[in-house]
Amino acid sequence: MFDVLRDRTFRHLFLAQIIALIGTGLATVALGLLAFDLAGESAGMVLGTVFAIKMVAYVGVAPIAGAFADRVNRRALLVTLDLVRAAVALCLPFVTEVWQIFALILILQSSSAAFTPMFQATIPDVLPDEGRYTRALSLSRLAYDLENIITPTLAALLLAVVSYNSLFWGTVLGFAGSAVLIVSVVLPSPKAPEARGIYDRTTRGIRIYLATPRLRGLLGLSLAVSSAGAMVLVNSVVLVRGDLGLDEGALAWAMFAFGAGSMVAAMGLPRLLDHLPDRPVMMIGGAIMVLALLALAAVVVLADLSFAMLLAVWLVIGLGYAAVMTPSGRLLRRSAHPQDRPAVFAAQFALSHACWLLTYPLSGWLMTRFGAAPTSVVLAVLAVVGIVLAIVFWPKGDPEIVEHSHDNLPPDHPHLNGQRVHSHALIIDDAHPRWGTRF
Repeated sequence: MFDVLRDRTFRHLFLAQIIALIGTGLATVALGLLAFDLAGESAGMVLGTVFAIKMVAYVGVAPIAGAFADRVNRRALLVTLDLVRAAVALCLPFVTEVWQIFALILILQSSSAAFTPMFQATIPDVLPDEGRYTRALSLSRLAYDLENIITPTLAALLLAVVSYNSLFWGTVLGFAGSAVLIVSVVLPSPKAPEARGIYDRTTRGIRIYLATPRLRGLLGLSLAVSSAGAMVLVNSVVLVRGDLGLDEGALAWAMFAFGAGSMVAAMGLPRLLDHLPDRPVMMIGGAIMVLALLALAAVVVLADLSFAMLLAVWLVIGLGYAAVMTPSGRLLRRSAHPQDRPAVFAAQFALSHACWLLTYPLSGWLMTRFGAAPTSVVLAVLAVVGIVLAIVFWPKGDPEIVEHSHDNLPPDHPHLNGQRVHSHALIIDDAHPRWGTRF
């Protein structure tokens, strides 16, 4: 799996991702402490608003940014967005009012909403071979999981010797370091498509996404992922500190179990995906998360929840989570031309975060109102709905090469090459505006 790091361009991009993730994690810790300083007991409301701003930016900005991404040099855009994020982080230590937090976070997360899909869409152009790209996806998943483990530890060590405001300087260094690594390599820039109107460019990624069966299936699975993930990310603190009465160290171990499950799956998936198609692996991952949620509900109802059982459930959810998330980039790569990939990756980024925008508050409200068992059951049912939608939208035996005919093109059109009926990998574009065998 680590062989792909021999590619200099990918190695620099991967290191840029790690450094930026660590910087973001430090900012998350520091923001919580800053919110408490400014708002006291209302800090929870401040942080809730910050997360809401983050999700709204992700859902609203990503498709717009993806629409214009092909009009500028990729490397220049990524570096500029990193520098914007570094500048925002540079301002955070000097904040004195809550509204200033909201304004800066809006700029920061809007920049991230433009940066992340573009960054993700660049990797398949750097590693065009699917096997190597799959291993790159697994490394990326590992980076996210390691960040969840390493950053809280690093923050705790730093806070022992410096104030929380100093953590923002770590964020600045993270984004600046990311910019330096990106500027040190040459990134492929697929040729820009023909000029299009603003509306067409803004909606193109979502239209391609929703017209492609495997991507509609991915959206259903994203709902399953967000349902199980919200149970872990929103309610771990309630289960560990409230229901079990354990300390903050136990909460860290609970999050470690979730990350460890994800890492184990990410490390094993490249070999598995060499032999199995994406669809069954991802469906099984969704089913694993549902069973884990139902097991948690059963344990809470039929016996006393123990910390060991919670760790086991979180570990299993992590396995299912990575089994769905890691192959998703392969589906996006396979479903768009290189020049359309930024828009399609942006569509996935926006639509998947729309699922989180639903499940985050739902999970918190259910836990507060009804407790762990009903919350787990409702989220499991919501995950099942997502899996069923994925099964319906993404039929078994999804072919990559499709024989089809064109009545929508003149006989001398270059795409036909003299053959009105032909076969190739079917991708939604101007010549293939919908999924089918006749156009």
